[in-house]
Amino acid sequence: MQIEAPCVVSLTWKLSDAQNQPIDELTAPVEFFVGGDDLLSAVEDALAGHVAGDELNLQLEPEQAFGDYRPELVCFEDRKLFPAELETGMAFEGLPAGAVTPDMPTDTIYVVTEIYPSHVVLDGNHPLAGMALRLRIKVVDVRAASSEETEAGSVGSGPVSVLDAAAALQRGDTLH
Repeated sequence: MQIEAPCVVSLTWKLSDAQNQPIDELTAPVEFFVGGDDLLSAVEDALAGHVAGDELNLQLEPEQAFGDYRPELVCFEDRKLFPAELETGMAFEGLPAGAVTPDMPTDTIYVVTEIYPSHVVLDGNHPLAGMALRLRIKVVDVRAASSEETEAGSVGSGPVSVLDAAAALQRGDTLH
């Protein structure tokens, strides 16, 4: 079966930055829904027409992946607004109650990048924002999507979970 939306693909991959420094590796196949929100559109476009056994090497520029780094998504908030057990790499959906930074998006995941006695530095950029990425993909399997998967537009896992990615990259781990 050729990859064509809607379908489900099982992939393995190696993800690295533009200098070939490893970021992530899927050694066991993971399923993704093609035609929904599971994969970046540039990856879906590249996969179209391929079949099980095919291998692809992609170069994704920031605008094809997680966008440019936006310094305006970095802010400083009072340390008192956060739990006592705060660690670098922790992620929060939106800013905490009592935040004072004006014009910050409320529907953004903010990652704690630095902690000081008086304030906390939060970054609303995706951990891979501003990075060109190299992705070596192997198509392990292709199957028809179930009606439930088609309705949901997902098999339930995405290419890079924002929360997992942020925490893993802060620790120096790979994403999977």
